[in-house]
Amino acid sequence: MFRHLCKQSRKVQTLTSMSGRSFSAAAQAQTVAAPSSRVQPFFEQTRIDYKVEPAPAAHNESHPVIEPKFVWPGRVVMEPSKFTIDCSQMDARDIHHNNESLRAEMKQKFHDVGLVYVTNTGLTDFEDMRDLMGVLLPSEEGMEYKGGSNWRNRIAPNVYDTGAPKEAWLHYHHEMAYVGHSPQSLGFCAKAALPNGRGASYVSDQVAATKELLTTEFGQKLKDKGMCYVRRLTDEAHYAQKAQSEFDVYNHWQKSFGSDDPDEAVEVAQQKGLQVEWDWNHHRFGRYMKTKYYTDVYEYFPQLDVNLLYASVADHYVWFDTWPGVNLSSNEDRPIKITFGDDTDLTYDEVKQFVDIYDKYGIGLNWKVGDVAVMCNWRWAHGRPRYEVKEHESRELGVVLGPVFERRGQKGGKWSFDQQA
Repeated sequence: MFRHLCKQSRKVQTLTSMSGRSFSAAAQAQTVAAPSSRVQPFFEQTRIDYKVEPAPAAHNESHPVIEPKFVWPGRVVMEPSKFTIDCSQMDARDIHHNNESLRAEMKQKFHDVGLVYVTNTGLTDFEDMRDLMGVLLPSEEGMEYKGGSNWRNRIAPNVYDTGAPKEAWLHYHHEMAYVGHSPQSLGFCAKAALPNGRGASYVSDQVAATKELLTTEFGQKLKDKGMCYVRRLTDEAHYAQKAQSEFDVYNHWQKSFGSDDPDEAVEVAQQKGLQVEWDWNHHRFGRYMKTKYYTDVYEYFPQLDVNLLYASVADHYVWFDTWPGVNLSSNEDRPIKITFGDDTDLTYDEVKQFVDIYDKYGIGLNWKVGDVAVMCNWRWAHGRPRYEVKEHESRELGVVLGPVFERRGQKGGKWSFDQQA
């Protein structure tokens, strides 16, 4: 799957369980013609309506915002030679997906460490970069982005944008960890890049992070309790009918699940392993869809025969601390949240510890035009800081989702790293 990156508390009322239920005609009457491909509201800053009950996040009232650092300065997590292929000395005619030597090196590095960063390629076309990623991510095996959290528009066959504003930092995360099916791997490529390392992406070594986290009380608590991913999706039809500002919208359920029919949306959600509840008449959000997904924090990785960390605060409301518009909402109205598997909340200190463990094992990828990176979704998490685009500059990345796997959670007895490098 190829997609494109340009990437007063109100509690839920009268929630009704979805099990075996068919929706009323009245409930289905509020529809839009099709899931929207409009520009995401958070890219239209002039549409933010600050008069509509904005409230600061509750955790910010007594604690400072937890800002991710992404790397520890001076710390070498992994020697770049283990994952980097520098094409600067190669003949430009040899930098392509049919070059057997290049293919072999990409495959070997991916096998060894689960990360490949091919730089100084001289490539300028997305299709050529996609072909190079195809060495590790065959196009016919790509995963469809359906049931995803972000608002992403299809801009061409199998091509999406990620819907992430440059003003927001994106905490480290594993792609689509909040549903029952995730991509095994994913890739990035740069069609446009910013100078001096601005707009860099970062990856975090989950083998190293898991080892350390398991030595802590918090890591063992995550192992024992598991996690619940909570998502709240707004109603696009309600916003349209009320001519209501979308400053507080992350994603509508119509967009996420690819249908304006509530029955169809629920069917897709349940296929992804989600529990669904509705508040049919929320005064602000319309037919307000709430999903829950209970699973383990660690995920068994067959290649290394070990359980690896597979959850992060990217699925918590702190994700929106710098997200334009949505950051004005209270914690209860923010679109996503994580709790322990017994539905108890993480403390502020636990959230900070979660952020710190990812940052400690981070590595920067300073994009140049034509660069390609492919990573294992078990072994590496990815994220980025906020960045500035100055006049006459641009940052344009493409993303490919690899083959899908069904999440199984942690496997008993698979906690030893004695055999790992």
